[in-house]
Amino acid sequence: MSKVIQQMNIGILGGGQLGRMLLQNAINLNLNISVLDPDKNAPCKYLVKKFVCGSLTDYETVYDFGKDKDLITIEIENVNIEALKALEKEGKKIYPQPHIIEMIQDKGLQKMFYQRNNIPSPDFFLVENKTQISKYANYFPFFQKLRKGGYDGKGVCKLVNVHHLEKAFDAPCVLERLVDFEKELSVIVARSENGEVKCFPVVECEFSPEANLVEFLFSPANIKKKTEKEAIAIATDIAEKLGIVGLLAVELFLAKDGKIYVNEIAPRPHNSGHQTIEGNVTSQFEQMWRAILNLPLGDTSIVKASVMVNLLGDFGHEGPAIFQGMEDVLKFSGVYIHLYGKSHTKPFRKMGHTTIVDDDILKARQKARIVKEMLKVVS
Repeated sequence: MSKVIQQMNIGILGGGQLGRMLLQNAINLNLNISVLDPDKNAPCKYLVKKFVCGSLTDYETVYDFGKDKDLITIEIENVNIEALKALEKEGKKIYPQPHIIEMIQDKGLQKMFYQRNNIPSPDFFLVENKTQISKYANYFPFFQKLRKGGYDGKGVCKLVNVHHLEKAFDAPCVLERLVDFEKELSVIVARSENGEVKCFPVVECEFSPEANLVEFLFSPANIKKKTEKEAIAIATDIAEKLGIVGLLAVELFLAKDGKIYVNEIAPRPHNSGHQTIEGNVTSQFEQMWRAILNLPLGDTSIVKASVMVNLLGDFGHEGPAIFQGMEDVLKFSGVYIHLYGKSHTKPFRKMGHTTIVDDDILKARQKARIVKEMLKVVS
C-alpha cells in the first residue's frame, strides 16, 4: 500500500454482524472505515464515523460510496459488480476482486469453476426453469439451488423425485446430486496481495434441520489427519486458482466413503469462523484485514478447543428482542456471548452467537448443549 494504512479511506459494503465484527478489529488498527448498508438501523451504524444508508445493488449508490475510497471490501456478496469494476478501473483497490465476487454470486459459475479446475464437487446439471428438471428424472435425488440470490439456507430445495417438482423453484438453478455424507466441514483460508496463504484448522458444522443453518460448530473437527490435510489442500488450491485477495470460506462434505467434496465458497468472513475470536491466536476478522492490507498473515493455531453456538430468534417470537438466560449462561467459565446489535427478533434470525472454550473439546461440547438450551431470544 502506498499510504500508511491509518491514513487510508476504507469502505465496507454491508453493515451487518460480519461488518460489526470486522469493525471491532479495525478499531485495534485505528483504521478509517465507512459503511454502506440499506438498513438505517444496521448493526454497524454507530461504530463508524461515516455510515451511508443505501442500496448495495444500485450502481450509482455503490459507485458514489466508493469514489473517494482507497480500498473497498465486502461483508456480503449481493453487491453491484459493475460499480466495483468501474471503481477498480479507476485505480481503487477492491478486495476481494469484483470478478471473483461476480463468479461466486452465481452458483452455476461456481460449479463450472470447480469442474474446469479439477476441484472435487458433487455432480450437477444446470437448468433454466422448473420444466427442464424432469429431463433429469433418472438422476434424482437433487438439491436444487437458485443460481443467484440464495443466502443462509434460503434458495435451496431438496427434490427427491419428479413428484416433488411442485415445490421446485421456477428460475435458473443448479441441480446438485446428493452426497451421502458423514460430516459437513469448513476451512477458512486467507490470501494476501503478495500471495501469502494461510488456512485455519478444519472445523465441523452441525446444522439445524428446521432453520437449515449452522447450529453448532466444533473446533477442531473430529476427523483423521489425512482428511484434515486434504481439506486444507483443497481450500488452498481454490484460493490460489482464484487468486483471491482476502478471506475465503470453503464449505465441504466429508462423504461416508472418505472422499471430500466442495459444497460452496464465500469470499468474506463466515459463520464457520466465528469461534476464532476466542479459540485461535488470530481471528478470521483480524486475518481479513491483514490479507487485504497486505500485512503478514497471522498465526491461525488453535489456543483452546471451542464450540460456537448460533443464537437464533426463537420460533413463534417476533418483535423487540429479549435475551433470556444471559445471567445464567455467563456463570459458566469459558463462555463468551456476542450480540449483533439487532433490536428486533424473528424466527431463526441470526441475533448473535456464543463461543465456549475449554482445554477438552468433549467438555466444551457438553457445555455448549447446555448453553443452547438456556440462552434464548424471545420477544
